[in-house]
Amino acid sequence: MNEKYFFSSESVTEGHPDKVCDQISDAILDEIFKEDPTGRVACETLVTTGLVVVAGEITTSCYVDIPKVVRRTIKEIGYTHANYGFDYLTCGVMTSIQAQSPDIAMGVDVGGAGDQGMMFGYASDETKELMPMPIMMAHSLTKRLSKVRKDRILDYLRPDGKSQVTIEYINGMPKRVEAVVLSAHHDHKVEMKKLARDLKKHVIEAVVPKKYMDENTKIFINPTGRFEVGGPMGDTGVTGRKIIVDTYGGVGSHGGGAFSGKDPTKVDRSASYMARYVAKNVVASGLASKCEVQIAYAIGIPEPVSVMVNTFGTGKISEPKIVKLIRENFDLTPKGIIEKLRLRRPIYKKTAAYGHFGRNEEGFTWEEIDMAEKLKKKAK
Repeated sequence: MNEKYFFSSESVTEGHPDKVCDQISDAILDEIFKEDPTGRVACETLVTTGLVVVAGEITTSCYVDIPKVVRRTIKEIGYTHANYGFDYLTCGVMTSIQAQSPDIAMGVDVGGAGDQGMMFGYASDETKELMPMPIMMAHSLTKRLSKVRKDRILDYLRPDGKSQVTIEYINGMPKRVEAVVLSAHHDHKVEMKKLARDLKKHVIEAVVPKKYMDENTKIFINPTGRFEVGGPMGDTGVTGRKIIVDTYGGVGSHGGGAFSGKDPTKVDRSASYMARYVAKNVVASGLASKCEVQIAYAIGIPEPVSVMVNTFGTGKISEPKIVKLIRENFDLTPKGIIEKLRLRRPIYKKTAAYGHFGRNEEGFTWEEIDMAEKLKKKAK
C-alpha cells in the first residue's frame, strides 16, 4: 500500500515582528537570570512602527535596564537604519512592569506549578534530530536567509522573512519536497528577477538536499511581488504568536501556551521542554518511531494530574507501559524539571528564533537522549 499525503510547515526569520518580540522578552529574562536565577518573569513585548512596549509581571532582586536590553536586541537582529521603518536608535521604548501576583507566588513558592494547563512534546525518527522534516527544513531556510543577509552575500536583504515547506509523505515517511515558499524583505533597488535567482541559488539550493527535489517541485519566491515594507513597520508584533513555528510546525498537538518571556516555574515553558525530552528519549530508545507526550498540571500542585502517550501505532510496547516507564524514570514536578534540565540559566534568547526543538546546541538540555538506554533496558 502506498498511502500518500502532503504536510506543510512554516518558519520565520529573527526579524519577523512577532519573533522580534519573543527575542526581546527572552533577552530580558536572560538579563535577570544573570544576576537572579530565582527571579519570576512573565514578560510580554509589542512592537510597531517606531515603538516597543514591554509589559508584564517581574519579581526580582536585581535591576535591569530594560530599554538598553531592548535596543541591544533590536540592533543584533539587524534593524539598524531608520529607512527600515524601525531601528534600535530611534524607536521609543515604553515599560509597564509590576510584581508577580501573590496568589500565583503562593503556589509556586512551595514547588507547585505556576498555572494549570496541558503541555505536549513530540518526536519522530524521520530526521536525525528526531523532528518532523517540514519544520526542520523550513527553519533551515530562514536561518540561511538570515546568514546570507548578515554575511552580506546578498546585501540588499533586510531582517524580515518567511519560509514554508511542503513534504510529500508515502506510508508515513518523507519522500520528496512538493513545494518551497520563500519571502524575503529587501531594499527598493533590487530587481525581482535578480532576487529570485539569488535566493534560489544561495538559500534554497544551499539548504534543501537535491535528493528531495525533482522537476515537479514548485518554488515560490516572494509570490506577491515586492516586499519592501517589512518588520514592525509592516506588521505589529506581539510575544507568543508563533507557537507552532516554535514547536513542531503543526505536527502533533499544542497546549496553547507560549514560551518566550516566561521563567521555568511557568509549566507552559518548562513542561513543554520536559515533554519533548521524554518523547525524544522514547523514540531514541527504539520503543516507538513516533511519540507524543501530554503532561497536565493544576496550579500550585507539584505532580502532574495526568500523563498521556500516543505512539500513533508505532510502539514496540503498549502505551500504558510507556506511561508507567515515564512516571517511574522522570521527575515531572516543576522543581524536578528545572533541576534536571538546568533551566535557571540565561539560555533563553537563542531559543526565541528558529524553534525551541531540534537544536543540538549548548543550553538545549531537553534535546539530550541520555535516558534512551535506560528506558530500553527497563522496557525489557
